[in-house]
Amino acid sequence: MKQSNLLLLAMITTCIAPVARALSTNSCADVANLQIDGVEISSAVLVPAGTTVPPPYPGGPSTGPLPAHCRVDGVIHRREGAGGEEFGIGFAVALPERDAWNGDFMMQGGGGGNGVVAYPLGASYSGEKPALARGFAVASTDSGHKAKNGGFDFSFMRDQQAYLDFAYQANAEVAGVSKQIIAHYYAKPAAFSYFVGCSTGGREGMILSQRFPTVFNGIVAGDPAMRTGLSNLAIGKWIPVAYNQAAPKDESGKPQIEKLLSASERKLFMDTLMKTCDARDGVADGMIFDPLGCDFDPAVLACKAGQSEGCIVPEKIAAIKKAFAGPKNVYGAQVYPGFLYDAGIAMTGFAPGLLAMGQNGLFGPYPTATEIDVDKEALHASDPLVEPALTNLSTFSANGGKLIFFHGDSDPWFSALDTLGYYQSLGPANGGADKVDEWSRLFLVPGMAHCGGGLALDRFDMLGAVVNWVEKGTAPDAVIATGQTFPGRSRPLCAYPKHAQYTGSGDSEDARNFRCQ
Repeated sequence: MKQSNLLLLAMITTCIAPVARALSTNSCADVANLQIDGVEISSAVLVPAGTTVPPPYPGGPSTGPLPAHCRVDGVIHRREGAGGEEFGIGFAVALPERDAWNGDFMMQGGGGGNGVVAYPLGASYSGEKPALARGFAVASTDSGHKAKNGGFDFSFMRDQQAYLDFAYQANAEVAGVSKQIIAHYYAKPAAFSYFVGCSTGGREGMILSQRFPTVFNGIVAGDPAMRTGLSNLAIGKWIPVAYNQAAPKDESGKPQIEKLLSASERKLFMDTLMKTCDARDGVADGMIFDPLGCDFDPAVLACKAGQSEGCIVPEKIAAIKKAFAGPKNVYGAQVYPGFLYDAGIAMTGFAPGLLAMGQNGLFGPYPTATEIDVDKEALHASDPLVEPALTNLSTFSANGGKLIFFHGDSDPWFSALDTLGYYQSLGPANGGADKVDEWSRLFLVPGMAHCGGGLALDRFDMLGAVVNWVEKGTAPDAVIATGQTFPGRSRPLCAYPKHAQYTGSGDSEDARNFRCQ
């Protein structure tokens, strides 16, 4: 009789188990009915494996092929704002198939003025495979407004709440909603949460570590737009005004900034720079891996009395040195850091290097003035609401948070030295540099322009690095980098203050033959 009861119980349990498992999770369509206060879920659809999404704008890249997933779209706090315009925090969450989910959540940062819900793929700085394909549930957001005139449309700032959302609130809101959606869909919460962003996304990551220190376990902040007003002062006014002082003039007396250096002068400058600093890491390879140890002084190129060949006139050298030193006020105080002399400073393109300026910058024509009142210009260039200046991260670190920074040495928009300065300032506020090293690392990327490109190895897996640190306790002393500019080459990006140094033997194109020192 007892055996019969046990057999019956086993049969009942066997029958109930599949039903229980089915009830423990929800279908993609079910997510559309999820009720969250202040949230409208507009759609929840299955996206088949192999799907390719068209470019979000003409000439842009397509997205895919994608792994199978459930895409959820919605709006948080939809409302009518200034001028009768509709505002709300748009978001999207991509949920991998249940057997493909790795149990973690990753949120991707925005760019420029945001205003677009990018596909929640997590493709940046995640190595060979985007986060979604690696099993992460991924979220993205427009940070509270819709861009109407491209990626640098800041017209939304006339609405106070929209500005607050962009400045610091939206990402934390979306993270909270995304976690609820994840827990609903998989019938269990995400084990760990990560944020990865560059430029505006890098700033967002810093803000999250400072103002919402328990939302994410790991954060990657690349080329952060830390102090946009002051960086714009540097590259949009200080540097062109310095160049104007030595640039040739047209018939009307207007400085021709694009003619500051001839092609041969620019080549001479770069050749001398590389000869001075390229091989400091043990191999001459067109990259400067020890930028902070680079002792290049452009003054060595200044023409001496009677010299006209193989040199640059002193006025031009003085203008370049002034430009790269960064803006200073009338008292000689540094208002914004200077810029590194690096392999990519003469690159041309959308955001040209600081030694290759044309007539126009990112936001229109450069000024033709030859003087600048730095104090006046800097007076309104700072915005504490947006800028991630807080250095006391004791709650973030005590909660087990890990924070990785990276910055391109040839970034022509935001100085790598500004990010370095912030990183160094973490020490005094958090028990010293050695203590900070237990939860934060900085990686400088030789040759890289703003968030990628340049004469650089700009492909690396910072997501994997922060995940291994959070979940396995493996601190990232080095991260391997590759890139299209140098096919077949790999190098370790070393955590500051170390840099990659060739061991002196073995293939110099192979990262395994370099050490961090």
